[in-house]
Amino acid sequence: MTKKDELIVVKPTTSVDEALEILVENRITGFPVIDDNWKLVGVVSDYDLLALDSISGHGRKDNNMFPEVDSSWKTFNEVQKLLSKTNGKLIGELMTTVPMVVRETTNLEDAARLLLETKFRRLPVVDAEGRLVGIITRGNVVRAALQIKRGNQKKA
Repeated sequence: MTKKDELIVVKPTTSVDEALEILVENRITGFPVIDDNWKLVGVVSDYDLLALDSISGHGRKDNNMFPEVDSSWKTFNEVQKLLSKTNGKLIGELMTTVPMVVRETTNLEDAARLLLETKFRRLPVVDAEGRLVGIITRGNVVRAALQIKRGNQKKA
């Protein structure tokens, strides 16, 4: 688990532009959204930010099964158009407001199962009052499994 003091978080009032900068600078794919008391109020991911175009009703209308030769260039241009639409938008407008969470007492095996079954990349970890205490990511699970495997190999 990544603990609270190592987390990168945003608030509902954080601008989408600022959140995008944080994602890129820190090479992460999403983060928890908290209030002033560290209560978890949502999560936001790179997918949420990229889906802005769909939310605004201007999503891709091309249903062609086979992409055109210059489709990569078109995709690049669509991302540029999307970024021009973020002005003034706030994280609170597009975050997932009722994210799946685990308690700090949840064991790693159960958290790993949830990550696999739901295909989520991260699970916020909260205390009994709903305050964020950490986050469990797929990477945390892989690292823990590798440590367990190495420990078992040393015993054998």
